[in-house]
Amino acid sequence: MCTDISKDELLKKFGLNVKIQRLKKGLTQEELANKLNMHLTYLAKIETGRINMSLGKILELAKILKTDINKLLTIEYD
Repeated sequence: MCTDISKDELLKKFGLNVKIQRLKKGLTQEELANKLNMHLTYLAKIETGRINMSLGKILELAKILKTDINKLLTIEYD
């Protein structure tokens, strides 16, 4: 397990995972934000790695996207 990743890099990789799963489901940011009961700009900041989500919200996100939570949390190293 690699722990050399910075918080910023971790947030960016998580955000990219969220975006990929959202696009696979054919949802816009606005549609997903509405389903999550959050503002569109908040979701945009998550997808760009500027802010993070609570674990509870990540679980809710996985359920809404009908995806394994591991697909959101798995961080690939370059």
